Amino acid sequence: MYTIKQAAARCGVPVQLLRAWERRYGVVSPSRTESGYRLYDEAAIARLRAMRRLVDDGWAPSTAAAQIRELDDDAVAHIGGGPQLDLLGGASSAEVVDAHELSEAFVDSASRLDEPAFETILDRMFARGSFEQVASEIVMPALVALGEGWASGKVDVAGEHAAANAVQRRLALAFLAAGQPRDNGGPVLVGLPPGARHDLGALAFATAARRAGLSVRYLGADLPVADWLEAIQLTNARAIVIGVVIGRDVKPALEVARAVRAAGSNVLVALGGNRAASIATDGLEPVLILPDGLSEAVDALDERLRLAA
Repeated sequence: MYTIKQAAARCGVPVQLLRAWERRYGVVSPSRTESGYRLYDEAAIARLRAMRRLVDDGWAPSTAAAQIRELDDDAVAHIGGGPQLDLLGGASSAEVVDAHELSEAFVDSASRLDEPAFETILDRMFARGSFEQVASEIVMPALVALGEGWASGKVDVAGEHAAANAVQRRLALAFLAAGQPRDNGGPVLVGLPPGARHDLGALAFATAARRAGLSVRYLGADLPVADWLEAIQLTNARAIVIGVVIGRDVKPALEVARAVRAAGSNVLVALGGNRAASIATDGLEPVLILPDGLSEAVDALDERLRLAA
């Protein structure tokens, strides 16, 4: 049995949307604990995944819900099961491709500057689970492999840029699709420090945070210190998340954090990314080092904000 937050994560939809599907369309009827908390079983998870798949494919929510209510569990599992669907226009529905093979295929297609091929591979990647799971376990490792392919000379600059931009387009669409919850004490600002340009991880985090119900403003790459300060003031932000991806991002990230503290702001400063854990945070309190993994990082930020509310 799963809580509503766990169910939402397993289905790849925000908690608010899950509640709306339940309340408006009766897609599932979860049981309740003695304290009134919802609990979802595997059958409910399957129906919610099927609902997500149909809506993603362009069905109106009311029509999708009506279809799902009429189907038995086996038919529902076929709709929502991800790998069982033939999303490749000819590949076997029983085909199972692991993340490593997808990553290799992605790099190979980039080396040939074969845009139709790497777009198809991205389709396959994003069909394999929730946004958070796919981004953390498949897409981000594929981008690392893409960078290694460029460094080794297997992929030229054009191929690397084309493939990375294809990922960026997918993440941007997911960010927009997540919607924008109403501000609750100010938004969370997500971006990179001055000079930092590896922004796909930050965009993926911003998307996952929105999907979890946080109000997020995504500021992008290479944001000057003065603009961080202005954005905090303009939005009355309650937290900033600074991406620290590579070694040379550490110093400018600290410059942003120290400038925020020097300005007298009590906004929560959070640091995330591959190099965040290596940063000494003395004198920057309140500060939060985000854990690895999109869901874990979003949960850590959400918990800290709730405690501060």
